[in-house]
Amino acid sequence: MEEKPGQYGSLGGLVAGVREAYESGRTKEVEWRQAQLRGLIRMVTEEEDAIFDALHEDLGKHRVESFRDEVGVLVKSLRNTLQNLKNWAAPEKAQVPLISFPCKALVVPEPVGVVLIFSCWNLPIGLALEPLSGALAAGNAVVLKPSELAPSTAAFLAANIPRYLDAKAVKIVQGGPEVGEELMEHRWDKILFTGNARVGRIIMTKAAKHLTPVALELGSKCPCIVDFLYSKRDCQVAVNRIIGAKWSTCAGQACIAIDYILVEERFAPILIELLKSTLKRFLTEPGFMARILNEKHFHRLRGLLEGHEVKSSIVHGGHADLKTLRIEPTILLNPPLDSDIMTEEIFGPLLPIITVKKTEDCIAFLKPKPKPLAIYAFTNDEKLKQRIVAETSSGSVTFNDAIVQYGLDSVPFGGIGQSGFGQYHGKYTFELFSHRKTVLRRSLLLEFMFRYPPWDEHKMRMLRRVFRFDYVSLVIALLAFWLLGLRR
Repeated sequence: MEEKPGQYGSLGGLVAGVREAYESGRTKEVEWRQAQLRGLIRMVTEEEDAIFDALHEDLGKHRVESFRDEVGVLVKSLRNTLQNLKNWAAPEKAQVPLISFPCKALVVPEPVGVVLIFSCWNLPIGLALEPLSGALAAGNAVVLKPSELAPSTAAFLAANIPRYLDAKAVKIVQGGPEVGEELMEHRWDKILFTGNARVGRIIMTKAAKHLTPVALELGSKCPCIVDFLYSKRDCQVAVNRIIGAKWSTCAGQACIAIDYILVEERFAPILIELLKSTLKRFLTEPGFMARILNEKHFHRLRGLLEGHEVKSSIVHGGHADLKTLRIEPTILLNPPLDSDIMTEEIFGPLLPIITVKKTEDCIAFLKPKPKPLAIYAFTNDEKLKQRIVAETSSGSVTFNDAIVQYGLDSVPFGGIGQSGFGQYHGKYTFELFSHRKTVLRRSLLLEFMFRYPPWDEHKMRMLRRVFRFDYVSLVIALLAFWLLGLRR
């Protein structure tokens, strides 16, 4: 069973116990790392139904959505990490200049030490175990604090991780903000926080006390540009993917969900009608879309729809049921740009559509805004694609799809600016929790005295040749100097 903080007497004792496990050296062994990854794979596959139940209790997620967004993508990632771990952990040979011969340089990945991971509530399995797997693959000991806002999932992790992993080197700490604050009073070698910017600032401030490096995965208003698509099939495929990235991923409660759409005025009516008809076909039962987390979040989302101008912009949906914590997929057309729904991250099933005269105007619309975690664009215009990549800044850009970049192990996931910093997924998770240590080996065979004082112009000329890699001239000068010495 999970070892409670009280068994050590305090959280400080728990942290000390994890550090003791790390200092034992066993976490650095590749065999130990592989065993932890296999343990995670067994846990996620053997306890799949329990995971589905926990996610349904916390968020009302359908088991297929839970498999697509958390279990399936996670097992795929774990297997990829296990398959490639030996290569990732192997020292890399680095080039050295000829002047240093005989010399050998290596870059050796080593674990950073004891890691603290704060996971979030909207993808409470994936965003807990994906970074945990990378931290363990890199050879660290880890304390994981799941979000108290997803209590069933947190309880599942606390009950099962000690059964499948090294219970001394991997600890689960449950609790609310006060527990998080207490954890931040201790020294860590790396912290990863996934959540909102307000708490992220608190994490950074407290981490500064110990000069602890921090990676932040924060939210943002991820825009989606929809260009005029002439093919009916292309339009339908785009709408399918927009709905998938807005309403079928935790009901829009995801940091990489589409926050709002930018589209030409002439195409907006066509887009809206397609969205309405497709939503009707996709969401035939209430259980096919997750519910809102809790009453607080429910009232926050309802508050975004308040105000006459915002309410009058609703063109579809708007119904909300406090009893079931469900809000109908809601589409708004041109709500005021200074309203809360257009200035705050929505994190829910509300989708504003903002019209522009020309699709190219979207770039000017985005430039002055905070850098988002992702920009999405549905277009077949190659010049527009090039402009979006060159003239905007974001954690990622995805053309003609949305959210799928999160599931790729071969590319980094992370934000920029106010949407966070630090990247992970696949090898990038391993690297996030590793220190790339330089190891240089030289022989005592050769020695060049022009490295040392007393200084003169001759040594300056020799050094200039070295830094220009002008080895022919250097060898000639050394021979001339040597011959001159023999004559003397």
